[in-house]
Amino acid sequence: MRPLPFRLPYIIPVAVVLGVTPFDTMSQSTTSVAEAWLASVKTARPLEVPDSRGLWEQQRLKIRQQLTQLLGQLPPRPLRPQARLLSRVDRGDYSVEKFEFDNGAGDQVPGYFLLPKNPAQKVPAILYCHWHGGQYEIGKEELFRTNALPEPPGPALARKGYAVLAIDACCFGERNGRGPGGPSEKGGAGEMTASKFNLWVGRTLWGMMVRDDLIALDYLCSRPEVDVHRIGVTGISMGATRTWWVMALDDRPRTGVAVGCLTRYRDLILSQGLKYHGIYYFVPNMLNHFDTEAVVSLIAPRPVLFQTGDQDLGSPVVGIRTIENSVKKVFGLYGAEERFTNLIYPGVGHVYTPEMWTQTLAWLDAHLKS
Repeated sequence: MRPLPFRLPYIIPVAVVLGVTPFDTMSQSTTSVAEAWLASVKTARPLEVPDSRGLWEQQRLKIRQQLTQLLGQLPPRPLRPQARLLSRVDRGDYSVEKFEFDNGAGDQVPGYFLLPKNPAQKVPAILYCHWHGGQYEIGKEELFRTNALPEPPGPALARKGYAVLAIDACCFGERNGRGPGGPSEKGGAGEMTASKFNLWVGRTLWGMMVRDDLIALDYLCSRPEVDVHRIGVTGISMGATRTWWVMALDDRPRTGVAVGCLTRYRDLILSQGLKYHGIYYFVPNMLNHFDTEAVVSLIAPRPVLFQTGDQDLGSPVVGIRTIENSVKKVFGLYGAEERFTNLIYPGVGHVYTPEMWTQTLAWLDAHLKS
């Protein structure tokens, strides 16, 4: 999700003069238009959770297969990702390797791998997914910055004993200007061109981005220093969405933490919030099959933490509650409702607060260090 680039000016609307609150006026007009659009198409009903775990396992397999098809005709991932080491730097209590791998789809994907110094045994690991924020030039460098988090997440996690891996998503960091439009198209223009190209060849940019994340997970699991049974995924905004999609499509991550962007798509339409998400994010035909709760439910019964501000315009709270109701039922089939935690912070927008970061670190420690 991309945050608003500026603060809207405060204007007293005519509705206030007439004695009608702006919220009432806006919700009436917006909802009627959005409902008219939705009424003209057939969208999926909320996820219907069966009464037995066995029936759910069958449904789960079908949902995952359908998701894979919706992402498009993605090229198969390399069987064994071959990463080329570009540099290694000693940072005292941890080291930083810079690497790149061939994604088998016409691009080299650069990344960082942070490793605690002299681990006595295999260590737990974090696949860190950077955000969007319109910050195309940053990408994986988010590990060492505070552009999205209260402190640089890479060193913080490495000092707590985690190996950490992050890559540049397509159109970000060193891949900014490496789309089909070449170096003359960077930022939003490059993202739009990459989206158009993928649609023309029968796939989605989102599918290709998640595919790169899964290749990164393959590489992380291949590292001899990493305990493959203790891997977590985390991120904010676009990174949060990458987090729960990776967990939905792959059972290897043991846990995850997603901050922001727990977005139910039908409710996003009703709240006139499509403008808060970039074009990369949209999967054609998805709403004809299911909404977000079906994707998130695939994570069960693995522990997952969601944290969202109730003023986050790209994630309407009414939609979050619908997701929560369905997903808890699925976790309940495993007797594991407590493993799904959904925190909504009052008065908080699309930001990563220090309290959220504290919750993230505590959650990862609780589920990856035991």
